[in-house]
Amino acid sequence: MKKKILVRSLVGAPVGLTICTVITIIFSLIYGNGEYYPVTHELKAMCRSEIQAVILQTVLGMVYGAMWGGASVIWEIENWSLLKMTLSHFVICSTASFPIAYCLQWMPHTLFGTFRFFGMFFAIYAVIWFSGYYAMKKQVEQMNNKLKER
Repeated sequence: MKKKILVRSLVGAPVGLTICTVITIIFSLIYGNGEYYPVTHELKAMCRSEIQAVILQTVLGMVYGAMWGGASVIWEIENWSLLKMTLSHFVICSTASFPIAYCLQWMPHTLFGTFRFFGMFFAIYAVIWFSGYYAMKKQVEQMNNKLKER
């Protein structure tokens, strides 16, 4: 299990970096008026230089991806219920996501900003979870139908 977590974390790190980079490109396309903004203005001000902010965001983006990658092994624990897997995965991912989002200035540092972050996080998590759940349910139904045909 530990080896699987390590391998998934190592695979997740570059995925996290890629996602962070793609997000900066999307935000720059939307808000940049033709300019590329690799980090938020607040993070750049906090780090006192753009390159330090980019380095911090790169490292934490890789940590973010590694954490999600490592947490994915939860879905393979066969003796856990779906509820236990979902709650464990959600708690691990949200608790790890919040300090990274806070540190990288991806959210306002206010009570409202915190609630908004968790609300958006929960909504996105729920959409992804339900999409996966229904896709898996459809696969199971197809396998059951094939078994009935035999």
